[in-house]
Amino acid sequence: MQPLGVHIRQPDVHPLVQRVDELHASLSRRNPHVLAERTGARYHPLLEDRRGEFRLEVWGAEVALSFPEFVAREVGTGQPLSVVDQALLAYYFDLADGAPLADRWIAFSELPEGRFYTQAFQDYTGEVLAKAFGDDLGAFGRVATGLGSRRESLGDAAYAFTVFPRVALLVACWLGDEDFPTSYKLLFDASASHYLTTDACAIMGSGLTRRLLKQRSEVKHNETGD
Repeated sequence: MQPLGVHIRQPDVHPLVQRVDELHASLSRRNPHVLAERTGARYHPLLEDRRGEFRLEVWGAEVALSFPEFVAREVGTGQPLSVVDQALLAYYFDLADGAPLADRWIAFSELPEGRFYTQAFQDYTGEVLAKAFGDDLGAFGRVATGLGSRRESLGDAAYAFTVFPRVALLVACWLGDEDFPTSYKLLFDASASHYLTTDACAIMGSGLTRRLLKQRSEVKHNETGD
């Protein structure tokens, strides 16, 4: 359940999802050991010919990704990942070139062609988070920490999230004053385009926003008992 008064305008996920079958067909013909090296995953061959399983963390949870089918399931529960996360994984494996994390944060506008869609991206990520958390840095910190983030030194509060082994997102807050309102912004590790298209980065940012809102609702429910 998302907080009252908060509405997310999502990016269009359909083009992303529609291409997944093509990506899976292409990936099934690639060398799984090379794919593992480039994505930071671990590959475990099975006894059957050219079959195996990748293991990697997705949003902080260990995931098993079958090869050559490329179906991802949480290791602990056996539940398949959402359609969107399955699609993001397909793009991640398809584009991965092994580039290390840059440890430098960039705005959505700095991604390839990102400047054309940066306001829309801010509308359904940063603006939504500003409405949900406002000046309450305590709530923001509890929610972000509850999702397995790490604290970063940026703005008045910032938290980094590891989505895939070599893809990281950061949410930062700058408190407002009499001239400017409080603002939130999602930033990407500068290596993001080595692993995901700009459209996929937009979907990932929307996904993190939803996770933060869901966690906020759960925290408020536990605190109030409502």
